[in-house]
Amino acid sequence: MAKRVQVVLTENISTLGKDGDVVDVAPGYARNFLFPTGKAVNVTPSVLKQIERKREKEKITAEKIKKEALDFKTALKTIGRFTIKKQVGEDGVLFGTVTNGDVAEAIKASTKKDIDRRDIQVPDIHTLGSYSVKIKLHQEVSAEVNIEVTS
Repeated sequence: MAKRVQVVLTENISTLGKDGDVVDVAPGYARNFLFPTGKAVNVTPSVLKQIERKREKEKITAEKIKKEALDFKTALKTIGRFTIKKQVGEDGVLFGTVTNGDVAEAIKASTKKDIDRRDIQVPDIHTLGSYSVKIKLHQEVSAEVNIEVTS
């Protein structure tokens, strides 16, 4: 059975792990591929300390991003309702439908903050009225806003 060597990955590799992970690989794989391409380095105490510091910084920035998402959720609750104007045909039926892009534009118009339209879940809206829309602001933070569809 061949001896395995421990290396620290310097970038994400789908078959091995994420950046900063310590993994066991075959010596030839490390020597012939990982080291020359800069995808991994040998495990040393100084490299392990660098990884720890990097993870601490990532943790701090992740907490900061989550706090910003919570603050924005509070701001959305304070605003309460967003209005979207659409063209209406007979019987109050919309031409087309209200999309997540329409909701993102309405939020941007009132808050001056961009929201990715893919993070917005809009129910099927084909008539005028009030609707509830879910927005994913962060992995752990989601908000629910009310929209009013008018003509």
